[in-house]
Amino acid sequence: MKIFIMIGALSMMLAVALGAFGAHALKDMLSERMLANWQTGVLYQMVHSLGILALGGMLLKVSISQFSLAGWLMLAGIVFFSGSLYVMALTGVTKLGAVTPIGGVLFIAAWIFVAIGAYKGL
Repeated sequence: MKIFIMIGALSMMLAVALGAFGAHALKDMLSERMLANWQTGVLYQMVHSLGILALGGMLLKVSISQFSLAGWLMLAGIVFFSGSLYVMALTGVTKLGAVTPIGGVLFIAAWIFVAIGAYKGL
């Protein structure tokens, strides 16, 4: 599915930019803990952006509904998991950490659907 390739590529571009921003512009502005949160957000965004790209590539060859669902779940996971970590690091509002596990559950669900799709369709 071309949309996942586009989303994955744009998300990777954003993750690289956010990683560089954190390493250069934020390193002296954030506490070590908040900078670590930022870096965790970037790492998970990169990993799952690659997952979205891979799913997009596979969906160009095969039509497996679980792969499509997994791609959308990964995107939602990036928004909730990485997004909450970015906002928390920038604002210092640690209560946003309560949102982060929602993204983690979305990531887990996405990978379960990848496994189910592979079992059923490949």
